[in-house]
Parts: sequence; C-alpha cells; structure tokens
Amino acid sequence: MNEIKSVADFEKKIKRVIITKEEIAQAIEKAGKEIDKIYDGRPILLVSILKGAFVFMADICRSVSVPCEIGFMCAKSYYSGTVSSGVVQITMDLEQDISNYHVVIIEDIIDTGRTLNDIVKLLKGRNPLSLHVFTLLDKPDRHVVDFKADYSLFTIPDLFVIGYGLDCGELYRSLPYIAEYEEK
Repeated sequence: MNEIKSVADFEKKIKRVIITKEEIAQAIEKAGKEIDKIYDGRPILLVSILKGAFVFMADICRSVSVPCEIGFMCAKSYYSGTVSSGVVQITMDLEQDISNYHVVIIEDIIDTGRTLNDIVKLLKGRNPLSLHVFTLLDKPDRHVVDFKADYSLFTIPDLFVIGYGLDCGELYRSLPYIAEYEEK
C-alpha cells in the first residue's frame, strides 16, 4: 500500500532536484542532433523501455528530424521497491520485425545494467540493420554487468532518483525534473 496520503506527503519525499527541467531540455536537443548525425536521414525505430522511458522517448521523438517509428518493450526488475530484484523479466515485447530497422533503444536509467544488457542481447539476435542505446541517466557505480550505452545524457552517483518518467511505487513520473528520493 502506498504511504502517500496528501500532497504534503508526496512533496516530503522529494529530497532535492539534481537535474533541472532546463538541463534536461538542453541535453535532449543535443541528443536529437546526435541521432540525426548518426542516421543522416535514414529512418529509425525508437524503442522505449516502459514504463520509465516514455517521457524521455516522447521528447527524443520530437527532437529528431530523421523519420522515425516507435515501439515499446516492458522489462521489470524493480517492481514496487527501490532496490533491483536482480531478475529481468520481459513483460511486453516489440510488435515489429526489426530486421529492416535501424533501432535506437531509449532507456531512462542504467542502474545495474542487467535490464539493458538482456534487452540488447535479445534485440541483436533479431538482426536489426544497426542498434544504438541512448540513456537519460547512467549510474556507473551500480553496474554489475559490463554494459555501456552509446550515449548517456547524464551520469549520476548512486542515488535513487525520481521524476521525468522515473518512479517510486508508480508515483513521481510526472515531475518535470530529476530529483533524489527521500527514502526515510
């Protein structure tokens, strides 16, 4: 059961903003230009890892000029807590046959790296024309597998963060910034 009973309870859990709305917007504009440069007019398939990356994907989709389609996958490793379970489960897969696509995976955060590592292996096995990974946040101190995104907008320390699509118990996704979550 969720312990949030009021707006005051909700706001108490926001310890501090670590990346502002403006910083996110500037980084997304830069990432969109990088995607345009990589694909040079060739159509792409943006793949969002749900649920956390949906806000990031919407903004990336609007920031690129190359033609793009979108697809969604859902992989869980957190469920409702603040610590990864260590088990990655694909709960929703792509509908598209990606063998004729340049695929750009759009991820919200690389924590242990397990989820993205498993997804990349799965998708590479489907023989896309190319595959790149763009992540909003990377926490290299938490990696337990050797995985590196092609492009990370921000590198952050080992904090549990919320906002801009990232949640705790399904709350806080709507915040326009990235904040540290107050666990106490």
